[in-house]
Amino acid sequence: MHIGIIGATGGIGSRVVTEALHRGHHVTALTRDATRISEDRTNIVWKSVDVLDAASIAAILPGLDVLVSGYQPGNAARDFADTVSRSIADPTVYATAARALLKALESHPRTRLIVIGGAGSLEIEPGLQAADADELGEGLDQLGLPREYAVAVRGHRDALNVLRMSDRLWTYFSPAEEIAPGPRTGRFRIGGDQPVRDADGRSRISSEDAAIALVDEAELPRFVQRRFTIGY
Repeated sequence: MHIGIIGATGGIGSRVVTEALHRGHHVTALTRDATRISEDRTNIVWKSVDVLDAASIAAILPGLDVLVSGYQPGNAARDFADTVSRSIADPTVYATAARALLKALESHPRTRLIVIGGAGSLEIEPGLQAADADELGEGLDQLGLPREYAVAVRGHRDALNVLRMSDRLWTYFSPAEEIAPGPRTGRFRIGGDQPVRDADGRSRISSEDAAIALVDEAELPRFVQRRFTIGY
């Protein structure tokens, strides 16, 4: 299988690259400026792409079976504070990226799209998304994020709504509320529109296990035109 990965230098995207290569897939790793990348692994090529430009995305689609988008403004793996700041300054970029991805797929309708989004659109109770809950500010406090980041949480939700209006072969992946580098266990539970919580009530996952779930979905699609989430 040939998998394209936007945001291939990011915290989740880089692990999706590693997981896909580990399973023997061919990878086109996509970043804003591929000329800055030094790579010695096999079955991988690096290309530049502008995820906000449909023509730029369309140019890299030929030959891809699946396109994974881990787009974030900035690079959270290198400068988390900068990404947070950019997301607050313009929370519309997530929906803009979703529209550009869908526009690009008009010329390659058989290519599947997996978008890595946010957990804020998950329902904390029937009909109530975390993004709209009174407790959102407290939740951001616990994650070490400024309360102003609420606009970015809703920006991710807007991107999901853009996808839901499309008939393309899209999948939206909401990671757990807490996601960070950690062990690759391969032991997690999959959910739909509600967070998956552990015995302590926490929604959490390692970036490594998130990558497993994403490549699993690329190999055996279960959530076409749907959202899914994971947690321990």
